[in-house]
Amino acid sequence: MSTSRELKEIGIITHYFVKINVAVVELKDTLRAGDRILIQGDTSDFEQTVESMQIEHENIESAGTGQSIGLKVDQRVREGDKVYKILS
Repeated sequence: MSTSRELKEIGIITHYFVKINVAVVELKDTLRAGDRILIQGDTSDFEQTVESMQIEHENIESAGTGQSIGLKVDQRVREGDKVYKILS
């Protein structure tokens, strides 16, 4: 049984803060609180809902192309992991 999902690459992990489980994501597209995302890399492969994002320690609801955001993540990620928005 295969599930076909539509994914759009929206960013890349540029840093990860282990103690607070926050990834820095360089965005190539818009991301909003509530979006479902997939994070994939050599050792990362998981989905989560975007609960909390920040820019310069300020909570934000959305961010766009070219912005770097702090994103609370459910699992460990690594620099270079790709972030995809799950469209369907």
